[in-house]
Amino acid sequence: MYGPPVDLSFKDLNNVTGAMLEVPRTGLRPLRTNSKNKYLSHSLRISNNNITNLVGLEFVLSHFLAQPSMLGWLDLSFNKITSIDYVLCELKELRILYLHGNDIWNLFEVNKLGKLSHLHTITLHGNVIENTKGYRSHVIWALPHLKSMDFSTVIHQEKVFAKMCKNFKQVKKEENGVPPDE
Repeated sequence: MYGPPVDLSFKDLNNVTGAMLEVPRTGLRPLRTNSKNKYLSHSLRISNNNITNLVGLEFVLSHFLAQPSMLGWLDLSFNKITSIDYVLCELKELRILYLHGNDIWNLFEVNKLGKLSHLHTITLHGNVIENTKGYRSHVIWALPHLKSMDFSTVIHQEKVFAKMCKNFKQVKKEENGVPPDE
């Protein structure tokens, strides 16, 4: 069994790799390590810092986690992230991703995460994209496996509506001579 999250929140980090110089915060449940002093956890918190991008995230995961490829929950909330880095798409076992309270401004950034077939929970509220018309529908369309978005259940009708909206927009584009989306 794997333990609590490795918690690197509130460390005043300006970049992800700065986390490697830190000691994780202690919680109610103690962190356990293997013989190589890697934490037996599938969860990582790097929230409430000043991180602007995710350059070096794979090194941080390898530095702290016994099984970095098994990361299932990542909390990057309340940072200054402006875009969704492709490094997140390499986290094939990722199920829960918190990105709320950042500076993501382009709604289409979310499309990058469509490759994550296990991703069922995401938070994006508190980003500039939240103010984009069709925000929730677009995210639900782009991430078809979602069960929860912004701490709210994604219901079947929302998935149907998101797909209908996307199909309607595609038909309108084709009528105007715009090539189909890939």
